[in-house]
Amino acid sequence: MNTIQIKDKKFALSIPETEILATVRRVAEDINRDLADTNPLFICILNGAFMFAGDLMKIVNFPCEITFIKLSSYDGLYTTGTVKEIIGLNESVVGRTVVVVEDIVDTGITMERILGSLRAKGAKEIKIATFLQKPDALQRDITVDYVAMKIPNNFIVGYGLDYDGYGRNLKDIYTVVD
Repeated sequence: MNTIQIKDKKFALSIPETEILATVRRVAEDINRDLADTNPLFICILNGAFMFAGDLMKIVNFPCEITFIKLSSYDGLYTTGTVKEIIGLNESVVGRTVVVVEDIVDTGITMERILGSLRAKGAKEIKIATFLQKPDALQRDITVDYVAMKIPNNFIVGYGLDYDGYGRNLKDIYTVVD
């Protein structure tokens, strides 16, 4: 399936599942090397990061915890520029190493808010693991510690990412073409 239709948009295959899983494995191995003795709390950002977090956690091979928060900053194809908290953090991060697991870092606005919140709550160390990064879209001064892939500033769906709620279930990544 090289081209798909979701609602009123057409998308073309851009990153196949085999490439996705290989890059997730590489990120997990880096995390295994760097954080094995830290007992980190992984914080998965819903909805988009659920597939990345699930595959990542299958490979992380040391004691750790995972939790989930839900934020929203998109409306259709575009970021709104504001971040709304839908489901907040229930676990304490005081004195802990935290790994924020995100589907995509583009503008950095959402990540900047998350980092500020975790610092205010007393996290000892904060790492960011993202499946995708759009360097050309970055508007904030943030450092992403673990990046599976860097991509151009195009709208994509699949592997947890959506267009108006659709396409998250696709095992491959597709880029909008029309």
